[in-house]
Parts: sequence; structure tokens; C-alpha cells
Amino acid sequence: MSVTDTYPAPLDDVALTATWSAAWSSLGRPAPAGLQAELLAAWSEPHRHYHDQRHLRECLALWTRWRDHSQHAGEVAIALWFHDAIYDPQATRAGDNELNSAAWAARSLARVGADSDTAQRIFDLVMATQDDAPAALGSGPDARLLVDIDLSILGSPGGRFERYDQDVRKEYAWVPGFRYQEARAQVLQSFLDRPRLYHGERAVALLEAQARINLAAALARLAR
Repeated sequence: MSVTDTYPAPLDDVALTATWSAAWSSLGRPAPAGLQAELLAAWSEPHRHYHDQRHLRECLALWTRWRDHSQHAGEVAIALWFHDAIYDPQATRAGDNELNSAAWAARSLARVGADSDTAQRIFDLVMATQDDAPAALGSGPDARLLVDIDLSILGSPGGRFERYDQDVRKEYAWVPGFRYQEARAQVLQSFLDRPRLYHGERAVALLEAQARINLAAALARLAR
């Protein structure tokens, strides 16, 4: 089995920084001074258990493999760096996290004089991760790739998926058990009900079957 047939390990610091440099180089703009450190600090906030640096590093590991399936690979990478940059599980309104993260990306691009079309595309890519809704995927291959990568955890090996499932519960520790079980079951079932979870052929081959096994197992655990 080749490395491209397995779920990726998180990128190490050197490889992670390489994705950052490559993304801004492809835009032809310098990265704003200090921004990478600000983002990594945000991804390391203590209330994060799943939406943390490991998630970022796994996402960017897949980007390094699948970037050739995008139209604007650097824009996808920057959107991944920002997609959960602001994350508050107790946000008062649905979509606030994505909107605030997308706005941070847009401000950062404006700081270095990126053109408005580029900034708008990256803003839209970050917003495409809002509930990873299929309706958000009409904007083309970059959005489809981004959402496939963001949802890749669903098709991770069983042990990694169980850790993810436990970590999501920790992020919502303030929600009473019965309410959490009901809401979580609805989310997981909504994914399982989709005729196809992933869009790119590589993602389908690597993740689809395992994702359905993982989702069914998680639903069974919640029902106990």
C-alpha cells in the first residue's frame, strides 16, 4: 500500500511552514508579518480538542497530496489555514465562526494588497465549510476539494475517528448528555444519509467506505 492510499499523519513543523510559504508564493504576495504565528496560536487555544493544530496539520497533509485537483491551490491552502481559525463552540449564531474566520482571512489579504477577486474566492472557500453543506459546493473544484479535506476525519481509521468523536464531546462539555446525544446523532445521521460523502475520486477511494463504517459505529455508541 502506498502512502497516498492511507490516511495522512499530521504535518511536522517544517512541512507545515512549507505549505504556508507555497500558498503565499502562489498568490505573488508576501505573507503578513507575524500572521502564521497568530494563526497557530489561535489553533492552540485551550478550549479546542478536535478543532486544533492536529486537524489543521492533517488537512494540509491531504492538500499536499491533492492540490493538483484544484484551480487555485494556494487559495485552498490559505483557506485551510483560516477555516477554523476562530472557533467558539458556544457561538451564539450558526455560522459566526466561519464568518469571523473568513473575515480575518479577507483582512489579512487586504493588508498585503491582494486583489479583490482573490480575497473574495478565499472568503467564499472558508464559508464553504459552514456545516460542510452540499449546497456550498456549487462554486467549483476548489470548494469541493476544501470540503472533502475538512470532512476527511469522518473516513479516518477507526481509532482516529473515535478520538475525534471523543474530542468533539469535550468541546461541547457544557451541553447536557441527553441534548448532546440527540443533536450529535442528527449530525452524524445527516452525513450517513448523503448518497455520497465525498466529491473527488481520490477522496472517495480513500475515505468513503471507512466513513460510513465510522458513522454507523458512532451512532450505535450514542444509542446505548
